[in-house]
Amino acid sequence: MEVGPNPRKLSCSHFLIITMLVITAPDEQFTRVGVQILDRKDGSFIVRYRMYASYKNLKIDIKVKDKHVAKSPYILKGPVYHENCDCPREDSTAWLEDMSCPQAIPQIQRDLAHFPSIDPDKIAKEIPQRFGQRQSLCHYTIKENKIYIKTHGEHVGFRIFMDAILLSLTRKVKMPDVEFFVNLGDWPLEKKKSTQNLHPIFSWCGSTESKDIVMPTYDLTDSVLETMGRVSLDMMSVQANTGPPWEDKNTTAVWRGRDSRKERLELVKLSRKHPDIIDAAFTNFFFFKHDESLYGPIVKHISFFDFFKYKYQINIDGTVAAYRLPYLLAGNSVVLKQDSIYYEHFYNELQPWKHYIPFKSDLSDLLDKLQWAKDHDEEAKNIAKSGQEFARNNLMGDQILCYYFKLFQEYASLQVSEPKIRDGMEKVEQPDDDLFPCTCHRKTAKDEL
Repeated sequence: MEVGPNPRKLSCSHFLIITMLVITAPDEQFTRVGVQILDRKDGSFIVRYRMYASYKNLKIDIKVKDKHVAKSPYILKGPVYHENCDCPREDSTAWLEDMSCPQAIPQIQRDLAHFPSIDPDKIAKEIPQRFGQRQSLCHYTIKENKIYIKTHGEHVGFRIFMDAILLSLTRKVKMPDVEFFVNLGDWPLEKKKSTQNLHPIFSWCGSTESKDIVMPTYDLTDSVLETMGRVSLDMMSVQANTGPPWEDKNTTAVWRGRDSRKERLELVKLSRKHPDIIDAAFTNFFFFKHDESLYGPIVKHISFFDFFKYKYQINIDGTVAAYRLPYLLAGNSVVLKQDSIYYEHFYNELQPWKHYIPFKSDLSDLLDKLQWAKDHDEEAKNIAKSGQEFARNNLMGDQILCYYFKLFQEYASLQVSEPKIRDGMEKVEQPDDDLFPCTCHRKTAKDEL
């Protein structure tokens, strides 16, 4: 069994409290596993763990008052590899089945429908010529499960996020040979209205006015890979920090952020006019001139978890889509989402009035929508619950890994020639795992020799 950064979920009745959870490796002298218990305060718990070594088998004991819960002890038959262990599974079909990945993902099919075939030789020449001088791009080739890269443009620091997910995937499973370009900027690039000579560009954000191929955002992806690591905000930590029960939440709508869109200026002005209805303020000014008489003072950042002290969460675009939406949905407040041309990889599966309350792009009906929510408290609570369930079922770590692999798999199937390691490409090396030794039991006799 393979375990990446994603935990197994265990549930208990609301009247039980986990008093002991121990993970051990019966065949080893020491077990280096970090464990965290997250109480979702709805009768269920998430028990997550991150390993710092690989083991033949793992045993999980869950006890309440010294008695095993459910089918405890659980035995994870190994080898069980830690996240940095480079031991890819050759059979990708079996890996997909073990991960319970869907057969098809609608957004991937929508995006790739623009590209009936992809010529690696053609895009390797044309995309840098068209975009390379003005945009920040990464040109990747994955060949025999090794990653190679060439960057274009000045600002390519965000490549670390793309490098990280590709390295993580190639440690887990044999990736198809594939050649592609990643847009490191905010805005989607392929805006041709004609379907002639479209260029496939991978982006973290899509729009109704472009034909980029959308991936999970770098923010959400990083939170998956660094769960129980250097990040404090992820889809699981949110679920254990959703604030007070619905009935005890502040009935003011809340928003914080920077001035990255004109509508955000209007939101803050609206808040100053109706402070009993909306609590919106800027934490930074960068794009517009700060006029304190119009927008009030710049305020300090608040903990993301403090947002859930409020019933109503306002989600409004920044430079593109606001990447906080997955975390807002995972809470137990209702999200009011601005109509927008921009979308993340999952937006098209969200349904207005089921998962969120929509409001117009110009904010002209925002006060009316907030009043509706106040007048229909039970319906608003149910929308919050549906949004939360969507996040739990579609935006967790395993679904993010599935999305990436399926995307590259289906993209690779459209290639009409072999991907190549181009001139100027450098190999992206796996991280040094001297601190966390790994013995890959999948290596063949030939590999060992």
